[in-house]
Amino acid sequence: MKAAIFAFSRRGCQTARKIMASCPDVLWKSFTMERFAEPDFSPITPGCYGECFAASELLVFVGSCGIAVRKIAPFVHDKRTDPAVVCVDELGTFVIPLLSGHIGGANALARKIAESLNATAVITTATDINRKFSVDTWATENGCILSSMKLAKAVSAAILEGDIPLKSDFPIVGTLPNGVMTGQSGSLGIYLTVSDREPFDSTLRLIPKILHLGIGCRRGTEKEAIERAVEQVFRENGLDFRAVQSAASIDLKKDEVGLLSFCEEQNIPVRFYSAAELEAVPGEFTPSPFVQQVTGVDNVCERAALIGADKIIVKKTACHGVTVAVATEKWEVHFG
Repeated sequence: MKAAIFAFSRRGCQTARKIMASCPDVLWKSFTMERFAEPDFSPITPGCYGECFAASELLVFVGSCGIAVRKIAPFVHDKRTDPAVVCVDELGTFVIPLLSGHIGGANALARKIAESLNATAVITTATDINRKFSVDTWATENGCILSSMKLAKAVSAAILEGDIPLKSDFPIVGTLPNGVMTGQSGSLGIYLTVSDREPFDSTLRLIPKILHLGIGCRRGTEKEAIERAVEQVFRENGLDFRAVQSAASIDLKKDEVGLLSFCEEQNIPVRFYSAAELEAVPGEFTPSPFVQQVTGVDNVCERAALIGADKIIVKKTACHGVTVAVATEKWEVHFG
């Protein structure tokens, strides 16, 4: 995690050092007033707040909330992308998350910092203080995509009024948290899934990134053809592309411009395996004598998709000169 910490007094610098020492896995940049010339602290300049806001996942202000609010105000944009912002008084008595408490993790970070300082974390978000299920926090901590920020807000508001239904395509381990109950229908609900189905009148889907794409294609296949093929496969099988974790193919395709461009544009990593590695994947696959002759293995897309996954959910599908298969990891829902 990249973080920046700002202190506005010598005592504040002492507290800042304690915070940084308690989080050794964080890549810290530390700033203070130029007149203090504290070792390992860079001088605060007018432009450093905006630069750090854009480049960091966490900002810590050791000083008053007023200073912190004024400094970040010009840069606050969207709770999905804004960094976590935490304020700590210079004596290290109170730790207050100011921004991105749930999705950005500021609440959890405030609690961690407070524990290290023997301080009090001052949490103000409604679901937390009422000990209700925080859907955006849980989604962030468990690597899930929220299908709609608008519906996430509606769900959080509804949970404060009473339990709302939750449906899951995955096994639920443990008891449900306060604020949700199992349900299959209703006016508003949460659905844990990789599908695009919506069982509730208004459905907030929590989408884990657990799908693996296997792709085969002819030499010189354009990006647009791969894109159309993948879109068709996902549409016909009712899958949400946001659940894709990675793509894979045979190493003969590692310089295939269309495939590389597609994966780069979709921001998914792509891995390439040798024919021997693909041949070693256990299971039953759709064989092709032509593919065997060209690549040395009877099936590329299904075997490639299954590496690192649990099972094939979409077998080899050919369209637009491209073959696509989809596999899924084994996944469980843990509340706690």
